[in-house]
Amino acid sequence: MKAISEFEGVALAGGLSMRVRRSELLRIATAGSVDDGKSTLIGRLLHDSKSIFEDQLEHVVKTSERRGDGYVNLALLTDGLRAEREQGITIDVAYRYFATPRRKFIIADTPGHEQYTRNMVTGASTADLSIVLVDARKGVSEQTRRHAYIASLLRIPHLVVCVNKMDLVSYDEEVFYEILEEMTDWAARLSIPDITFIPISALNGDNVVERSDAMQWYGAAPLLWHLEHVVIAPDRNLADLRFPVQWVIRPMSEAHHDYRAYAGQIAGGVLRPGQEVVVLPGGQRTTIAAIDTHGGELAAAFPTMSVALRLADELDVSRGDMIVEAADQPTVSRELEAHVCWMSERPLAPGGRYAIKHTTRSARAIVDSIEHRVDVNTLDHQPADRLGLNEIGRVRLRISAPLVVDPYARNRATGSFILIDESTNDTVGAGMILDAAAD
Repeated sequence: MKAISEFEGVALAGGLSMRVRRSELLRIATAGSVDDGKSTLIGRLLHDSKSIFEDQLEHVVKTSERRGDGYVNLALLTDGLRAEREQGITIDVAYRYFATPRRKFIIADTPGHEQYTRNMVTGASTADLSIVLVDARKGVSEQTRRHAYIASLLRIPHLVVCVNKMDLVSYDEEVFYEILEEMTDWAARLSIPDITFIPISALNGDNVVERSDAMQWYGAAPLLWHLEHVVIAPDRNLADLRFPVQWVIRPMSEAHHDYRAYAGQIAGGVLRPGQEVVVLPGGQRTTIAAIDTHGGELAAAFPTMSVALRLADELDVSRGDMIVEAADQPTVSRELEAHVCWMSERPLAPGGRYAIKHTTRSARAIVDSIEHRVDVNTLDHQPADRLGLNEIGRVRLRISAPLVVDPYARNRATGSFILIDESTNDTVGAGMILDAAAD
């Protein structure tokens, strides 16, 4: 039994008390315009939280000296590609892992340039929190608004706006609050439930891990404290039971000759033995007999745990099926309407044919129509007959086999999909479901 002191909070779902351990994982995506300091901020977090090895720091020091930077360039901890170091920009998504006594973190350092919007969408697609950096000298830019919109589109529930390079504006309080007001007005047009503003200097470490003596006028906590304490348990959908089947477990051994279970990661809701469920898209009804893990049976399970379910009846269940609560079923559909972020140099156009991957189920999709393109700088809807690289639009799709879906706003796992070019096997589109016509 864990001591109560090891838990941070409680989230209730149908009577289940789900405590959040201090070791809970927080997925973070950084964003911002080119040279706003994303890589430097991550390097500062790693350095000041003592999450880098001595040989790593020594390599960064030597590389900084060789380049003639004049200071220890902590951005080199994340800018690993040669082209990134030469140009001083982030091109690909870099993932960095670190931990404090209170929490574990995965940071996706995503590119800031409009040319790499697809990379940002990829890195931010699973994030719990997004950090958007703003250069205090330049203020809110088109890229700042673009990244805030994409964070909203991806339904990232927590947004932190870090006004960076405050040292270059003499830590001026008025500069910070002008940016705060402008971003607040923009965020009011988006679906962002939680937004926090923090003035920082990533280069000097002000308000990153420790409070800044140079900004006494800012009375709130530094960035790391906020990241350690932001509550993400209520962000999980604990109301709608969704269990995509990934694998059928049949050991066929002497010890487990008759054992049959269905393995996967819980995408929503709370699983309990005795619960009445339906297997979709077939519609077979049964109850949960047991919930198995490597450590034994569980009395309950919730997102994002990976478990194996045993059902009370022998049914035809395979990879791609979804087990849901009988009284709360998603839509089974062959027609989808979705926002699609296009990631290929070959445009998306009506009549295009692609493979579609949704949870653990695969099928084929035909582009029926493009309703409009979204101008991410103004949020205006523009008529369009195709989507080019890095563009986002509303698209209608027809699917070769029924998919079990929810709107993305209700469940990020069951409301998202990717499109794949079957000739190259490249992922060319990321989709967020808006609506689906029931079969």
